[in-house]
Amino acid sequence: MDVAWEDFGWERLGNGVGRRRLPGWDATVALVAGAEGVLLYDTGSTLREGVELRRQAEALLGRRVTHIALSHPHFDHVLGTAAFAGVRVYGSAGLTALLRDGEQGLYGDAVRQGVPEDEAARSADTLVVPHHEVDGEQALDLGGGRRVLLADLGPAHSSHDLAVLVPGSDGEPPVVLCGDLVEESGDPQAGPDAVPARWPAALERLLELGGEDALYVPGHGAVVDAAFVRKQRAALAERFATA
Repeated sequence: MDVAWEDFGWERLGNGVGRRRLPGWDATVALVAGAEGVLLYDTGSTLREGVELRRQAEALLGRRVTHIALSHPHFDHVLGTAAFAGVRVYGSAGLTALLRDGEQGLYGDAVRQGVPEDEAARSADTLVVPHHEVDGEQALDLGGGRRVLLADLGPAHSSHDLAVLVPGSDGEPPVVLCGDLVEESGDPQAGPDAVPARWPAALERLLELGGEDALYVPGHGAVVDAAFVRKQRAALAERFATA
């Protein structure tokens, strides 16, 4: 499973684990490969971007993505899902109904952020909602001893935040896929669907999941450590002390 991630513009994080920072909004997507299954965390900002990710995943791993986990319902993380036919799509509890009724909102957000109208419309019209909802925590077995844990941590950054823990193996550290609960390339963004008062507790749970030695992968920006997450948790608690 140890492939040349860098040749495809990806950053290797461990055996069978890698991520890519997408152009435009610097949103992160990640792949986790087991012996039988492949999990993709987030799918990009458009259907076109999703197609590119699908082709890259197949080139990297020699097989198809079988599972998708959506970190939260913002356009730059979910609009590429329709490019992956036949996959099992996971989201936090309540996300399915929210996305099913939210195509126009996603379309509008994408256009306001610079996605061409026709591309935004095509991506929103083909939006795929989760088939499986995570209420609390759920383990996924990807085969060959590779098990990941999906954790519903929202509402916090958004109304529905889903993180993924990839336990460490063979001397490599755990990897925590944080979505936009953690941001490194700028200040954490709190939009209209954020619940700031609950955000610090969500980061505390991330730290409990990953531990001190984990790699924490933000939704935007460089990979960080536990100290960075603790610092961001403290800053959010102070920033939203009256929220």
